[in-house]
Amino acid sequence: MSSGIRTTVPPVGSAQLTLRRLILYALLFALVVIAASGLSGLLERLFSTGAELASTDVAGLARALAFTLIGGPLAALLWWVVWKRLDDGAERSSVGWGLYLSAVYAVSLITSATAFLGLAASFIGQPEQRWYSPLSNGLVWAGIFIWHRWMWRHPLKGPGTLHDLPAVIGSVFGLVVGAVAAITALGGLLDVAIRGYISLTPGGDTWWQAVLRALVWAVGGSLVWWWHWHRGGGRKLDTALVDVALIAVGIFAAGITALGGAGVVIFVLLRTAFDRAEPMNELLSPLGPAIAAAAVGALVWRYHRVSGAERSVASRRAGRLVTSGVALAAAASGIGVVINASLAMAVSPLAGGGTRTLLLGGLSSLAVGGPAWWRAWRPTRPPQTADTIAPGRRVYLIAFFGISAVVALIALLVIGYRLFEFLLGEVTGGSLLDRTRAPLGLLVAAGLVAAYHFGLWRRERALLAAASPARERTIDHVTLVTASDPAPLSRAIHTATGARVAVWKRMDAAGTAQPAGAVPEPELAERVVAALGSVTAQNVLLVIGPADGQKARIDVIPLEGPARR
Repeated sequence: MSSGIRTTVPPVGSAQLTLRRLILYALLFALVVIAASGLSGLLERLFSTGAELASTDVAGLARALAFTLIGGPLAALLWWVVWKRLDDGAERSSVGWGLYLSAVYAVSLITSATAFLGLAASFIGQPEQRWYSPLSNGLVWAGIFIWHRWMWRHPLKGPGTLHDLPAVIGSVFGLVVGAVAAITALGGLLDVAIRGYISLTPGGDTWWQAVLRALVWAVGGSLVWWWHWHRGGGRKLDTALVDVALIAVGIFAAGITALGGAGVVIFVLLRTAFDRAEPMNELLSPLGPAIAAAAVGALVWRYHRVSGAERSVASRRAGRLVTSGVALAAAASGIGVVINASLAMAVSPLAGGGTRTLLLGGLSSLAVGGPAWWRAWRPTRPPQTADTIAPGRRVYLIAFFGISAVVALIALLVIGYRLFEFLLGEVTGGSLLDRTRAPLGLLVAAGLVAAYHFGLWRRERALLAAASPARERTIDHVTLVTASDPAPLSRAIHTATGARVAVWKRMDAAGTAQPAGAVPEPELAERVVAALGSVTAQNVLLVIGPADGQKARIDVIPLEGPARR
């Protein structure tokens, strides 16, 4: 027999559900790592030829057995529970499932790839004595990688969110490893070609062995990048995460590498022509790695600039702004260093090689960053209309103005500190100009950057203001009489007419005021603005009456000013 009382069971809160999922997947991640660690330890003992390791390292063997025989079944059981729950679409679309797959995918990929590449490189010149350690790690984590890649690509139970994260992780990891190793290999080869082979350790590796080991890493990293970017379809993913990775690594990091390498090349060439204070062999030591960094960085930079041209307009604009920012930082730092060195020469005309080297370094940075900034930013072709101003351009101007202003403020504080230190202390630490030349150069460079970007920001703000339609002000003052919440109505009236609004609370028919928090109907603000559209009086009385049917009544009463006597 029904009692007539309905009991409502409160649903499980979304915060509790999210927390439960995160704990579940974090526990599964920990168990997978524990089981992999134990299994790799057992494989290492299985691959070892002698029984000495197993007999002496009792604690290590016990730990490996515990991790494998306890952590492994628990991980399998928990995975089976999770896999069954993925039949629910909400579970597949949860952030926890995507984070778990991405985390294990990243750990297994990095661990297995570094283990196999390190093992392959160790056989060049110096065979790895403990080859079974990286081999066991590589095999176990490669199996986990294949397992989780299958789950990631599963058509029914793959992650509904963060589905692009594994592709981004693999592409970025492979690109970084391949580029760094390629710079190392090419730099070593060029260094031998420029300076000749010099062995600092008797009986050590020959030059070609070090180059081949770096080449193994370069080929391996490039394969990982190609597999995820091309074969895995990473370049076809049109997501914000892929755009951020492309800009941050392919343009920002590669641009810094290319510009830094080119700057060092010019610096070394200038020193060989004007500053031969060191032996030529030491002077040319950075040239090979710098050429390699400039070449590889420019190649990666160029590829991602071309690849970014096929993506969204926002991605292309962001890539151009990032390129401009990197080049501007190099040019501004060059200006600061040149001013610093010039002041040092002014203080002491017979300055030694240190000041000359500082000046050449500033000129090198300016020679590299200046043309690159000019090409990317195009200062001679600023926007002439509001329609040609890119959305991210004003953010870029504000960001650079803010950063350079902060740098200038810090430099000014340092100059003040040096000034008071010079006035209050004993005059034994050099002249005032010699003490303040470094922060003074930084202040001038940062001030120029801040002034330039602030001027551009003001000019473009004027263009945008001129392009916005001028609002004709026909009403000066509105007296609003309403019983509902007047805040949204007042904002709508002021936005539409620019008039000042005075609010009077209305009493209902019973003589009591309507609650202050009462919310007007959604269309009321639009109706009020439309009703005021044809009014040209300076003062208007606007009365929101009781609802007439389903809509409130609106009375607009134009008023004349007080009669003058």
